[in-house]
Amino acid sequence: MSALSVIVPFYNEEENVRLLFEQICVALKDHDFECVFVNDGSTDTTGAVMDAIAAEDARLKPLHMDGNFGQSAALSAGMKHSTGELLFTLDGDLQNDPIDIPKMAELLSEYDCVCGVRAQRNDNFIRRASSRIANRVRNAVLHDGISDSGCGTKGFRRECVEHLVCFNGLHRFLAVFIRHAGFSIVEMDVTHHHRQYGVSKYGVNNRLWRGLFDLVGVSWLRRRQVVYRVKKNDSK
Repeated sequence: MSALSVIVPFYNEEENVRLLFEQICVALKDHDFECVFVNDGSTDTTGAVMDAIAAEDARLKPLHMDGNFGQSAALSAGMKHSTGELLFTLDGDLQNDPIDIPKMAELLSEYDCVCGVRAQRNDNFIRRASSRIANRVRNAVLHDGISDSGCGTKGFRRECVEHLVCFNGLHRFLAVFIRHAGFSIVEMDVTHHHRQYGVSKYGVNNRLWRGLFDLVGVSWLRRRQVVYRVKKNDSK
């Protein structure tokens, strides 16, 4: 069992797999960690690159989905197959920087969840504008206090996972369910880079409009979701 698990979903990111693993190894050189890289039905050599790295370094655990199920499903599968007490998520496009993970790990000694905020976001105007609109509308409806829900850099304790409901779009609403379960959340500025390789899988239609549509379902589900804890039996 590792202390830290870094979970990364990949879909056709063959140029980025090895580079990201190397970056994680440098960032976490003083930590006991595992990487759960999830191949979400890629049609390029993403899966083959993962397997090649895993043959060289046991810290990489490749997980191959039986088809392309989307980012949320890949993250959910990665969480379930991870062993760390502290879980961290990154996007597979090298725009998130694993250098922020050690600081997040420190904050998780005080909080249950840390959400990254791309203070200096390196994306084009359309992506920045659509994200800004979606975040404002989401906050107006859900009042979750998260200023950058689309940031892939997040960290949380393992006990948070059981309160996450898997659906297509969960990755944008992780904090909603974690806060609803009574866990503490803090935000932290994180590094964000320009994409160097591959192409984005998101545009206005599947980022802004679908995210706004999901608000209706998440708002309903949050009101109906039952959060419970079983009382520990201290008797011997």
